[in-house]
Amino acid sequence: MAQHTGTTIPSGSSNRLENIAIVGATGTSGKFIVQSLLATGKHNITALTREGGTAQMPSGITVQKVNYSDPSTLVSALRGQDALIITMGVRAPPDQQTKLIHAAAEAGVQWILPNEFGYDTANEALANDILPNANKKAYTELVETLGVSKWIGFVCGFWYEFSLGGSPDRFGFDFQKKAVILFDEGTQPISVTTFPMVGKGVAGLLSLPISREDANGGESACLEDFGNRFCYVASFVVSQKDMLDSVLRVTKTDIKDWTITKESSKERYEKGMARLRGGDYAGMVVGMYSRNFFPDGSGNHSVTRGLDNEKLGLPKDDLDEFTEVAVKQALDGVSDAYHSSV
Repeated sequence: MAQHTGTTIPSGSSNRLENIAIVGATGTSGKFIVQSLLATGKHNITALTREGGTAQMPSGITVQKVNYSDPSTLVSALRGQDALIITMGVRAPPDQQTKLIHAAAEAGVQWILPNEFGYDTANEALANDILPNANKKAYTELVETLGVSKWIGFVCGFWYEFSLGGSPDRFGFDFQKKAVILFDEGTQPISVTTFPMVGKGVAGLLSLPISREDANGGESACLEDFGNRFCYVASFVVSQKDMLDSVLRVTKTDIKDWTITKESSKERYEKGMARLRGGDYAGMVVGMYSRNFFPDGSGNHSVTRGLDNEKLGLPKDDLDEFTEVAVKQALDGVSDAYHSSV
């Protein structure tokens, strides 16, 4: 039974997405997506959550309880939805997304944003080098095979605050010890995105007119432009040294206050993958991050693919503002600094 926590927008705008379902509405990136979608005032949002789930949902959305062992509950929850956004943790059961895609097809959902929201998995060499993510292409192929929906892969690179303020396994920074490990020389730029920008990007994408033929106001982009392909967004293009410069400004410290070491990105990657093969899942984190800093530039989709920020009407982010969020996260020892800082 659906639980209604807000008003419903009347139907009738045939060239716009009105009803959007999301899996992971309270998750790491999902909550920012929901906030931004609600802020547009253009969509009815439905959160799919497991039966027995206790997560507190934001006001203004509808909640549908589902049971992944009973596909009919997924189909029922998705009927009447124009789009489905899937955000799940990397350790989610692999068949969960498959079940959602099948249910979306049966329910007639026209658009699916699969569980991407990271680095460029369209780069097959990059995706294949990071074992748990090598099969992501299977999900988009499934969408196309079923022939009901179109998929859009949302590529944003690593989440900046999460990655900088996390353990040294990510961007190499240890704020407690004032130490940083530079991969190679620390000068390889990669594309990264803040959590709020991820939310704004998805909201901007799903607020586009579906088709250019009926669009009003001369919009330069429409949703069909992105059908069965990737959408590329980034807040910053930064190297580790750029991050360090921002950290020094934010913390008002000097380079001499920090212990700086260097490690080959390739060797670090190989060590991480060896740990993963040995059963240490944390090795995947080390391998995944260091692989994106390879000198081949595969972690910098801003250059290799180009960005869609302008098409989505996205604002500019301030690097030091979000570095400060990351530093607070690290020093407070919390996984989400936004609870207290933003």
